Amino acid sequence: MSPRRYPPGWRQDVLGPDFRALDLDLAADDEGDVVATLVRFAPEPDPFPRPARAVLYLHGWSDYFFHTELAAYWHAQGVAFYALDLRKYGRSMRAHQTPGYVEDLTTYDEDIAAALDVIRAELGSHASLLLMAHSTGGLTAALWADRHPGVVSGLVLNSPWLELQGSSVARTVSAPAIAQLARFQPRTALPNIDPGFYSRTVDRASGGEWDTDPRWRPTPSFPVRAGWLNAILAGHAAVARGLNLDVPVLTLLSGRSAISPRWSEDMREADAVLDVEAIARRVPNLGNVVTLVRVPGGIHDLALSRPGPRAVFYEQITRWVVAYGWQ
Repeated sequence: MSPRRYPPGWRQDVLGPDFRALDLDLAADDEGDVVATLVRFAPEPDPFPRPARAVLYLHGWSDYFFHTELAAYWHAQGVAFYALDLRKYGRSMRAHQTPGYVEDLTTYDEDIAAALDVIRAELGSHASLLLMAHSTGGLTAALWADRHPGVVSGLVLNSPWLELQGSSVARTVSAPAIAQLARFQPRTALPNIDPGFYSRTVDRASGGEWDTDPRWRPTPSFPVRAGWLNAILAGHAAVARGLNLDVPVLTLLSGRSAISPRWSEDMREADAVLDVEAIARRVPNLGNVVTLVRVPGGIHDLALSRPGPRAVFYEQITRWVVAYGWQ
């Protein structure tokens, strides 16, 4: 079999010959050169070489795209699947950078714009686009779509981080101190409260189903820094005030949370990262057409849950897309 040929600029991705990757050069920042990385699922032979519909996926905090099953799901629907490793994450990390660090979530506008330019060049300007995002990516996606009306036809949010764990009271109390620290020492690392329990539910070596790259998805997570957390809290406050998304939004959450300083096997069937009840209360603030789905037994990244909850996750997306996805 002859080796795969990729379009100019693209290369074979780490996920194998059916995936290709493209570096997107961005404006340099105070740490130096910056790139984002666009990944496309493009198996051969491809029965849908130029589909009229596409999904762009954004990952969460201390994470990157490795969801081959998710890519295959969308491809089976006749949809072009793209994923974006944002600046300073995953494929886009460089040795001179602070992993995952930004001080304003609007910084990612440049990453997303660069990805959309490539997608439009490949599929044409009239292709319909859904934005799908997980956790911190879900917060970023919702805020981006609010600032950029008319660009996408819908949002699919997988456990989006729309509120601080606990309640808005916790956010209101902590925000002034975080803002002060972010002003004078933005890269100060805060105490890491992540014991690695969520990773334990995901990684194959500890009872999960998935193989991940520890350079790009470390256990525990990247250090949380004051400037980054200040940006997250500002995003939470914007959601609390209310967004005005002009497209339908599907939000999927686990049926319950299991946040504890001690490991429990219950964490394999619950969200061990976010307070799903606090998130659910924020969902109506996103826009006028919002759908909330709870997935019993799902973990924080519902696409990585055990087979039963994972099947529910995909079934619910399929149902929603039929009604709302490509308006």
